[in-house]
Amino acid sequence: MKKEDLKHGLEGVAVAISSISYVDGEKGKLVYRGFEIEDLVENSYFEEVAYLIWFGSLPNENEEDFIKSMLSKKRNLPENIVEMMRLFPENAHPMAVLRSVVSMLGMYSKEDNSTLENAINLTAKIPTIIAYWYRIKNNLPIIYPEEHLNHSENFLYMMFGELPEYSKCFDKALILHMEQGMNASTFASTVTSSTLSDIYSVITTAIGTLKGPLHGGANEKVLEMLEEIGDIEKVPEYIDNLIRNKKKIMGFGHRIYKTYDPRAKILKKWVQEISAHEKVDFFDIALKVEDVVVERFKDKNIYPNVDFYSGILYNHFGIPKEFFTTIFAMARIVGWTAHAMEYRKNNRIFRPRSIYNGPKDLKYKDMKGVEING
Repeated sequence: MKKEDLKHGLEGVAVAISSISYVDGEKGKLVYRGFEIEDLVENSYFEEVAYLIWFGSLPNENEEDFIKSMLSKKRNLPENIVEMMRLFPENAHPMAVLRSVVSMLGMYSKEDNSTLENAINLTAKIPTIIAYWYRIKNNLPIIYPEEHLNHSENFLYMMFGELPEYSKCFDKALILHMEQGMNASTFASTVTSSTLSDIYSVITTAIGTLKGPLHGGANEKVLEMLEEIGDIEKVPEYIDNLIRNKKKIMGFGHRIYKTYDPRAKILKKWVQEISAHEKVDFFDIALKVEDVVVERFKDKNIYPNVDFYSGILYNHFGIPKEFFTTIFAMARIVGWTAHAMEYRKNNRIFRPRSIYNGPKDLKYKDMKGVEING
């Protein structure tokens, strides 16, 4: 291979044929199974969109009852895993806890477990893991799942012991995070799945990838940036300093979108609507950051991505920033599992190549410098 064959970061390289979602980066469109994201967010809800992504069509009444029932009945965790969670370091990052518990759950399942049933099982359990860790970390009594609540309501209830008035908005935010084509975590999980490993290993891989600050962890870093700025008057100097030092501005830019990320546009609208009635922390600073960054990079088409306003929204909902990326995972598992199962239908193990640029023809010498002949 020659260096000109290198596609750094696999940019522009197609690795699968998929009917799950479509991203038009030039027009700023995101489509799930033929439906534009704006349409689904306006009219649908988590369970229905999950069914759409897994099965390829919106459910009828019986199918709707099936998916709701499956998700609600599989929420509980084995008690000894809960006891193990109580032994985790209290400063453990929620994404590290989620990654570890998902891996542990694999020991409770049959080896041949890359089925839809197991995908639904994990999707149902991830909110429980997150909520339990929030309660354990804060020395609060665990709140067990309630079957009569829907997916997002049950999560908020287990976290806070009540149903906040923003539960419908939270449910719609999960739809925004559910799927996004062959992104880093989806690709990583598909690579693991291509080896015919189990679904728990697949999702452990995905969570580990999502945890990185250049991927799902960016929403946490956005809030940290806004906290550090602290004052709207400091925004221009802060951004210019990042640019001078060639540091990343968290929450901006996207490998695919060359215009405004449609998910960011929706999230910004929601935050604007909330701010018309009550104060939303950091929103004024965020708007100024967007203005400055877009102006500084007006020739490069750099706009906010999904991470920029989601952190502000979740913070307003009372969710601690270290839990932001777990919310991302709670939704994205639907896309991860859908891609893993779809790829298996025409499976081929991934085996890319690297271009070697190291030394050659070296001869082994012992510690005294004496050359050893084979």
